[in-house]
Amino acid sequence: MTKIIFTLFLIFATSIKANEIPAHAQGLKEILISVTTADNKNQQGVFSLKVNSNQPKYLAVLLPGYPSIVIPEMKNEVMHSSKLTGNFLIRARRHLADTEIAMLIVDCKPTVTGVCSSSYQSSLERHDDVSKLILEVKKKYPSIKEVWLIGTSMGTISSSFMPTYDTNFYSGAIHTAAITEPTKRGSYGELGGFNYKKVNIPQFFVHHKDDPCDKTTYSGAQKITKEFNLPLITVLGGSGFKGSPCEAETQHGFKGVEKEVMNAIQDIIKNKKANKTEIN
Repeated sequence: MTKIIFTLFLIFATSIKANEIPAHAQGLKEILISVTTADNKNQQGVFSLKVNSNQPKYLAVLLPGYPSIVIPEMKNEVMHSSKLTGNFLIRARRHLADTEIAMLIVDCKPTVTGVCSSSYQSSLERHDDVSKLILEVKKKYPSIKEVWLIGTSMGTISSSFMPTYDTNFYSGAIHTAAITEPTKRGSYGELGGFNYKKVNIPQFFVHHKDDPCDKTTYSGAQKITKEFNLPLITVLGGSGFKGSPCEAETQHGFKGVEKEVMNAIQDIIKNKKANKTEIN
């Protein structure tokens, strides 16, 4: 009888712990990783693995959108909450992870403005800070052979510029809901006239056909990918849209089709090509 009661207690305790894991972190095991940058600041990130993964081959570096400051709160061995929990890359990350793909959610260095500025995200300093964090992860998991940058919205400033500073460091870049209108009021001029040809690694654009944000238009994504002969994966459909046009719960954040988009990104990382041009 004692053994039965103890077994039931363990099952109950495990169930309570599972229920305390938020939906966006289900099936993951995560740790906070920090490094000290050249200017003596703290660069942190959340390293994320599928619970049954121990020797990942690929590292997907997640670069979230505005304000690109995460401030993670860890609990029960996962990132329980953050300033950007609703961001597409963060809320859907569980659909990207598998036994081969690990993830690194990149925070910004501490700032006084509360925004990870576009000038910093486009700088060599940003590459140096993030690459130092990546090297720390690779020390812990030497099985990682390829590093892929995945940016969304404002985070695509980083996924665009970082490979220009060291193309040998990264295996590819995937720009989702990319900044396509850098000259719009309130947009990010650093990407004005950006030459994607100088990024000598595979690059892919994933964009919702009905993206309502005036900084990330689908027509702009078509223009960029045509000019630089880059793959464009068009996302259709979705559901539950709400909020302002450039926020994460509209087509801009692939609301309602998160899993399908992440599955397509998985496929791109593993095959270095887009096997489909539409997602719905």
